Amino acid sequence: MGLQINTNEVSLAAQRNLEITDRRFKGTVQRLASGSRIIQASDDPAGLAISDGLEATIRSIGAATRNAQDGISLIQVYEGGTTEINNMLVRMRELAIQSASDSIGDRERAMLDNEVQQLKQEIDRLACSTKFNGQQLLSGEAINIEFQVGSNNEDDVDRIRFNPGDTNLKTAALGVSGFNVIDRDDARDGLDKIDEALTKVNEVRARVGASQSRLQTTISAQQIFTENLMAAKSRIRDADMAKETTALTRDSILRQAGVAVLTQANQTPALALSLLRAQ
Repeated sequence: MGLQINTNEVSLAAQRNLEITDRRFKGTVQRLASGSRIIQASDDPAGLAISDGLEATIRSIGAATRNAQDGISLIQVYEGGTTEINNMLVRMRELAIQSASDSIGDRERAMLDNEVQQLKQEIDRLACSTKFNGQQLLSGEAINIEFQVGSNNEDDVDRIRFNPGDTNLKTAALGVSGFNVIDRDDARDGLDKIDEALTKVNEVRARVGASQSRLQTTISAQQIFTENLMAAKSRIRDADMAKETTALTRDSILRQAGVAVLTQANQTPALALSLLRAQ
């Protein structure tokens, strides 16, 4: 074979192969360090576009899920207020039944009526103080709220409307503002009013409870949807750690072999010196 000093073809070939191995080795290290199969767009342009779209959807659904959870929080405030008003009405009915009997006297009825009047005041106070984010919920203020629970802008698909109807639970609206048990006949006559008030309160509770159940179902569906989207994204974007570890071991050995071969190839021009020494 010919011996050249200016051009070492064997060394050039070794350098080229070592550069290829080194580039592949660095890519493997990056994938192992990041856990991602796609480090830059050139690795998989289509996969990058698809996985980025999935990431945008996943994060949007996460925000929508939090919206639904906030909606449940609002409804729980409703439920807490209506539950306590219901309990007070039940107590008022109990006092009315007690006062309707001749087994107690006027003095005792006056004591019972004092508690009834206090309960009525507390119903009005609670109805006015039950608020969420500054909005009164049980004092007659119109409630028409939309919860964004989807990741897009389709009105009937991505939003849930909450409109519990007439939620004025003050004593005047319930028809019990004049209720008293100061005497037997008033106590007996007021039972029907209390029953009507309880019916109205329970209707509100039923509407509110149905909305809460719907939001809870929506959250469960969103969680399943997010799980499936994350699995799809993982299949596209995430690195196979076992495969990359195997590639790292292979490329590490090839780099060491390439360096050793390059060292030997760089010694080839030195052979020409032996010819000069022979002169």
